[in-house]
Amino acid sequence: MQKQVFRMLPFLIIAAFLLSSCAEDASQSTKAIQQNVSKEQKIRGPVYKGRIVGKSKKAKTLSLEVGKGAKAQTLLLKFDENTKGIQHATKGHGVIVTYKKQGKDTYVISIKPKLSKLPKGVSRIDTAALKTLIESESDFVLVDSRPAARYGQGHLPGAISIPVCEMQELISLLPKKKDTPLVFYCGGPT
Repeated sequence: MQKQVFRMLPFLIIAAFLLSSCAEDASQSTKAIQQNVSKEQKIRGPVYKGRIVGKSKKAKTLSLEVGKGAKAQTLLLKFDENTKGIQHATKGHGVIVTYKKQGKDTYVISIKPKLSKLPKGVSRIDTAALKTLIESESDFVLVDSRPAARYGQGHLPGAISIPVCEMQELISLLPKKKDTPLVFYCGGPT
């Protein structure tokens, strides 16, 4: 029996070597697949939802406030020439930021505006319908909610200026009749 084991010993050593090599190759290919999957996940990336606090073109950084109340925190994110949607990074605007981690730094992949949902009972009017409404001279109030300086540069015919930041002070400009339709517009995508 011992003689048979000694005769088989070279074969057993070669077999063990081959099996361990195959197992190593299999684990390496599994690792490669996992890395490719995680690279794809990083490209899609996790997101932050928050409000732009600041942007530095020179330093190529964004300050983003995330969270609410006492849990709110400001994050410093980096961007580069590959960042998509950088035009949406306007101070005070809500955004959805897709990012990736590189070492200790967080890089912005893309920025999309965080659009508000309309409250119940409020509807959206498209440009063509508004044009028809203006031309028909219907009884409604058209409100330009952009900053007063933007209103001064140009506005839709018949619009009154009630900037969002001054809404509480200028609310008396709205009609007293509660059934008068109100149409608000601004310079954003909503």
